[in-house]
Amino acid sequence: MGVEEPLSRMPQMRLDELLEELQARINAARGTRDRVHSLLEAVVSVGRELDLSQVLRRIVEAAALLVDAQYAALGVIGPDGRTLSQFLTVGLTEEEIAKIGPLPAGHGILGELIRNPEPLRLTDLGAHEASYGFPAHHPPMRTFLGVPIRVRDEVFGNLYLTDKRGGMDFDAEDESVISTLSVAAGVAIDNARLYEGSQRQQRWLQANAEITNSLLSGSPRLEVLELIARRAQEITGAALADVSVPVAGTDDLVVELAIGADGETRRGLVVPVAGTLSGAAYQAGAPVTTAGLAQDDRYTAGPRRFDGLGPAVAVPLGTAVKDTRGVLLLARHEAEPVFTEGELDPLLAFAGQAALALELAARRSDAEQLALLEDRDRIARDLHDLAIQRLFATGMTLQSAARLVQHEGAAERVSRAVGDLDETIKIIRSTIFGLRAREEDSGPSLRARVARAVGEAATTLGFPPRLSMEGLLDTDVPPQVAEHVVAALTETLSNAARHAHASRVEVSLQATNDEVVLTVTDNGRGIPAEGRRSGLRNLEERATGVAGTLRVERPTEGGSRLVWRAPLAPRRDGS
Repeated sequence: MGVEEPLSRMPQMRLDELLEELQARINAARGTRDRVHSLLEAVVSVGRELDLSQVLRRIVEAAALLVDAQYAALGVIGPDGRTLSQFLTVGLTEEEIAKIGPLPAGHGILGELIRNPEPLRLTDLGAHEASYGFPAHHPPMRTFLGVPIRVRDEVFGNLYLTDKRGGMDFDAEDESVISTLSVAAGVAIDNARLYEGSQRQQRWLQANAEITNSLLSGSPRLEVLELIARRAQEITGAALADVSVPVAGTDDLVVELAIGADGETRRGLVVPVAGTLSGAAYQAGAPVTTAGLAQDDRYTAGPRRFDGLGPAVAVPLGTAVKDTRGVLLLARHEAEPVFTEGELDPLLAFAGQAALALELAARRSDAEQLALLEDRDRIARDLHDLAIQRLFATGMTLQSAARLVQHEGAAERVSRAVGDLDETIKIIRSTIFGLRAREEDSGPSLRARVARAVGEAATTLGFPPRLSMEGLLDTDVPPQVAEHVVAALTETLSNAARHAHASRVEVSLQATNDEVVLTVTDNGRGIPAEGRRSGLRNLEERATGVAGTLRVERPTEGGSRLVWRAPLAPRRDGS
């Protein structure tokens, strides 16, 4: 009996083994069924979206879920085909990402998949010859699965998955699942890009129509430029949009309009053509792009005002180098997509609209200037032929009547009225000279020369100074004194641009009965007592040369105030 009992248990043991094997197969089939179901759900979920950023986010999230990976990432290959322009992650918190620092550019293991776009499975990614190790604060990772994503036979990017949960390695089935997902992802990305392109094209057409209506309605030049920059910023998703125009007679550009990030500080900024992105587009007469504006070693000239900005494009406003009237600069935040070829074509057409706006504005300005000059000639002629003659006749009549007035007080009042009429005639004559001043003959006019000097100083200061003028500057200030006034003003503004670091400069020029007074005030850092004073010595020598004075003041609100005075020559009436 003892021998027969173990023999009787043999069929029972075999039956249990068969049942266990059958259960395992059932579980495997159920697991395969569930995984296939999850894969189909992921494919449907990815294909449902039309917004490209949302599509990419769903792809990387679905990939991590399908293979039970702790970390997942999707890297989009940039236009150069060698580096990553976008990097979306799953499994890392915002704090961890911030501690790690800049996002990967596509070196090491990530670059291996760019150079060889084939699925890659590793048991220990640190042991691979292409591994560079991890940066500081990066979590440790061991197992690795990488699969490329192709869109119409072109590699769009790569899926990277690390650390399968449970300490297991990624297997061939995981690779097959992610490869299947990558095919669906390629179709979804293509659809999203086509939809995004059609939507963007529609927005460009609407913006062009809006700008055309603005041009035809006679809107001011700066208003049309702001509309162009704002619409370009909105459609491209740029953080900054500015328009730079050339400064006549120099190799510089001045930012005439800026909206978005740091727009207020960029407006009025003077930048060189050489060594800047806008300058490169201006010289080439063609669009120029960069993947990182703040870090690009090619464009380091001028003040650094692009912190936090990354991909950028500069588009010339014109159809040829010689016709370029300015440059439209658009810049996105760091880690955002670079500007693609598909975005540059509508941008060029849009820039053509901007060039047309500038051309029409210039022609309209010329026509308005011509009409203004003609109107000034008419006003000056009427003042000379009618007003001055009548005032002169009235003065002669009062002078004749004064001899007949016996009362001493009344006679004095009549004489004073004659003097007032004489002063009025001089003021009108000064006004006539100012009205008739032309660009080509504005040299002898002190008012015109001062206005021109202040206007030219805007390019070096980075902003236009405020100017006010009073008195008979064109009639009472002798030519030799006027020369010193202009020279003193030019040197004072130059010193303010080089040393003051001011954001506001005010210029006041006044001619009284006895002297001409030039006052230049700024809100800069003031004139240090131990600093170089060669510029002040020149101003003092000029004042002394015409028997005048120079006074340097420090206003209570900060900055500096220079008061340059010179006496006028004795007047003809002896006063």
